Amino acid sequence: MSRTPDDDLRVLERALAHAKAYLTALPRQPAGVAPDPARLRRRLHRPLAEHGVAAETVLDDLVADTADGLMGSAGGRFFGWVIGGALPAALAADWLTAVWDQNAALHACGPAAAASEEVAGAWLKELLGLPAASSFAFVTGCQMAHVTCLAAARHALLAARGWDVQADGLAGAPQVRILANQDHHGSIERAVGLLGLGRSHVRPLATDDAGRVQAVSLERALAADPAAPAIVVLQAGDIATGAFDDFERLIPIARRYGAWVHVDGAFGLWARTSPRFRSLTLGVEAAQSWATDGHKWLNVPFDSGYAFVADPEAHRAAVSHRAAYLTHAEDARDQIDWNPDWSRRARGFSTYAALRQLGRRGVADLVDRCCAHAQALAHGLAALPGAELVSAPIINQALVAFHDPRIGAAPANHDRMTDAVIAAINASGEAFFSGSTWRGRRVMRVSVCNWRTTAGDVDRAVAAAADAVAAISNSAGSVLA
Repeated sequence: MSRTPDDDLRVLERALAHAKAYLTALPRQPAGVAPDPARLRRRLHRPLAEHGVAAETVLDDLVADTADGLMGSAGGRFFGWVIGGALPAALAADWLTAVWDQNAALHACGPAAAASEEVAGAWLKELLGLPAASSFAFVTGCQMAHVTCLAAARHALLAARGWDVQADGLAGAPQVRILANQDHHGSIERAVGLLGLGRSHVRPLATDDAGRVQAVSLERALAADPAAPAIVVLQAGDIATGAFDDFERLIPIARRYGAWVHVDGAFGLWARTSPRFRSLTLGVEAAQSWATDGHKWLNVPFDSGYAFVADPEAHRAAVSHRAAYLTHAEDARDQIDWNPDWSRRARGFSTYAALRQLGRRGVADLVDRCCAHAQALAHGLAALPGAELVSAPIINQALVAFHDPRIGAAPANHDRMTDAVIAAINASGEAFFSGSTWRGRRVMRVSVCNWRTTAGDVDRAVAAAADAVAAISNSAGSVLA
């Protein structure tokens, strides 16, 4: 298929037109969609033609066929899971990243991609208050940030005991224990499994009522086998409640036993950018590794996570590779020395653009605004008839439950009421929330981390919840049976 440069430009202009139409309509579009995989498959599963289709037609068909299968997570009324939006500069830089099509594995493959990542990484360390000498990696998300950090931990802990895990594997190696907050995120389990450390060796650490690891629990676990290598996983922002472990108290205990401390700060680590919330993270800089996401609270497009390691030698030894056919830089940073993937997207451009657009104060303001909206949303929902604020926002996360209005309703009835309210709100399209089971009961999660969210979006969400509660309460017998 022969095309000219003008043909390529016309396709990009068509894509721009579709993007503008989508973003313009976003405030009026439903925040969520009703899942219908069969319908989407029917539309998209066209016969694969013998000959190609015009690029413009492909785009038009793709937009039409996916129109009612796109979640409104880019908009300000999406409060499910922990999903941010995309800042204008970051979004535009991400488009250019695809246009420039640089392989960000080596400096030699894309010097500008390597330099932007190097600068953005230094900015992130400065912004998050992490040790300047720490190494960093731009990865796909917090899942791979955990893998990268824990690979460095595995290397360092075993090397200190005379074992080269890169050369000799894990068979016969000293067993590494993983001591983690009992409410740790599932991505920790996956990272441990991928690294061959064994999910059964993850030991949950008891927490207090606020969801923070108890010092006595950590001390007891480490003292039980003080010579064994151990990784301690602490949380900066619990996925359900936003709780923070007491780093000032816990990290010195772990360090006294020679344990490696890794911090899961998928979104909560960004509290360090805000003078208002920075105290929640006091002492976190004394850990050995930290993981966070860019596509959550920094609001860059997806495929953006960050790993930071206080021991660059352990980090590099765990993932670096050298080969005769590769062109390695002597005076610049080769990304392959710090990342588990090889050929990779130039992730630094969108992060660089986001940080330049926001600046220090802009990042802090984004965090503060989201937390203020979370407070207003959680308390607005809790004021509805039969609603309960199960966990008030510490930062931008909260939990709400709804009670079955019928006399004598059992806990299972309250759980069904909560799920019914979530479903009704989502079906209205006015807002989107996700549910969870927390401490044995069903709850509605409130998560606010989108730069587009406004006070008006919060009001619309509360109004939608009020309508849902009223409708379900008026027909409780049929809806909740």
